[in-house]
Amino acid sequence: MGGAGREAVEDGELLAAALAGDEPAFGALVEGYRRELRVHCYRMLGSFEESEDMVQETFLRAWRKRESFQGRSTFRAWLYRIATNACLDLLDRHPRGPRPREAPVLATPGVASPSPAEVFWLRPYPDRLLDPAAPGGAEPDAAVVAKETIELAFMAAIQHLPPRQRVVLILRDVLGWPAQEAAALLEVSVVSIKSTLQRARSTMRENLPARRLEWAPSSDPTGEERAVLRRYIDAVEQADPAVLAGILRADAWQSMPPAPMWILGGPAIVDAWRPAMVGPEAWGDWRVLPARANRQPAAAAYLRRPGESGYHASWFGVLRVEDGLITQITTYGADVFPAFDLPRTL
Repeated sequence: MGGAGREAVEDGELLAAALAGDEPAFGALVEGYRRELRVHCYRMLGSFEESEDMVQETFLRAWRKRESFQGRSTFRAWLYRIATNACLDLLDRHPRGPRPREAPVLATPGVASPSPAEVFWLRPYPDRLLDPAAPGGAEPDAAVVAKETIELAFMAAIQHLPPRQRVVLILRDVLGWPAQEAAALLEVSVVSIKSTLQRARSTMRENLPARRLEWAPSSDPTGEERAVLRRYIDAVEQADPAVLAGILRADAWQSMPPAPMWILGGPAIVDAWRPAMVGPEAWGDWRVLPARANRQPAAAAYLRRPGESGYHASWFGVLRVEDGLITQITTYGADVFPAFDLPRTL
């Protein structure tokens, strides 16, 4: 559960001062865990905004309960217990689950549909808050921010789990906690942890993409991803449906959470985009900035409509790339731009 970096965070003198009621010392101590706790809450909730709120709630609860820390576990494990309970409390108050996927608004004949359920509340996570140079806490362990456990496909799959199964899978399979420590956090038996983990793994296999286990676990964008993103940006800025068609796999699909509408098949995606790109109903001129979300390539699009002088934030698309082609586009509204430090206008 950590190495030298964790030991530095849990400096004995700082910990003693914090637990004695020194508020600045307590703030400095917990701040070292902000980044990894935010990711933990994000995996639990699927919402970047809610994860920010739950980290603040965790720090408030920890301050109020600081005298209850007896040193039987690490301070980090104690914070994880508080953060987990804060998330579980939120999910108890506001239960949610995947909803049946509606029929696509446009579909390519013969293309198989993805998962029959959709996680409509899932939001993107800025890579800038995962990178080692990012502000807000010490550099997290590699497992905390590994690509294969933060990408949208994994995040969507884990949201299919009941909350307590989700906790167990995160602690055991993502963070690598021993069964005994996971059991202590949830105050259950080791046997219960093992059986819960088996059920969670089975559900995950049902909801992950077919080739998910073949993807290379990398935190850096690959050359292939950068090239595909560049072509995607060119297709939008040049308003060229042919370029877009050339980088979409035949069975690609596009969703637009939280709206239930989605499009199935590469040709259908091109058909849906064509009126906005060319012809008398074209929306206007596009500018697109490259971005990164959930360790995946992303594009932030700005639109200048006829008669306007500037470009205004329009949509944010996260791409899944396999073998040089886009297999999934998850498109969000301009409301996510602030989280990615993107301007509203260009």
